[in-house]
Amino acid sequence: MKDNPLLKNAEQLAIDIESLCKTLEHKGNSNIIFQIRKSSSSVFANITEAQYPQSLPDMLSKLKIARKECVETESWLKLICSNNSIDEETFKKHRNLCGRIQRMLTSSCITIEKKIGG
Repeated sequence: MKDNPLLKNAEQLAIDIESLCKTLEHKGNSNIIFQIRKSSSSVFANITEAQYPQSLPDMLSKLKIARKECVETESWLKLICSNNSIDEETFKKHRNLCGRIQRMLTSSCITIEKKIGG
């Protein structure tokens, strides 16, 4: 399989968030930690599944779910920054990766929608 920047970024997000969660476990945010782990790993899982779709609409659906999960991950990051569990620099680093993934997903969705529609 050729190099896939979207998949690489999604994998990096899942790895980074897992590492972040390990550092947060002692701060008592167990629900937030569970939720951000779940959403970030879902980004990676859905993008991975989209590599082997049953159809273009199936691929589009998986990528749209990944985009929603990426937005959710970013919102959890915002929350843990707001409650001072992470600093602004850490927040921005992870938020920027989420933003990069979201832009790539949006572009991919637009391309697929054009193929389906025309």
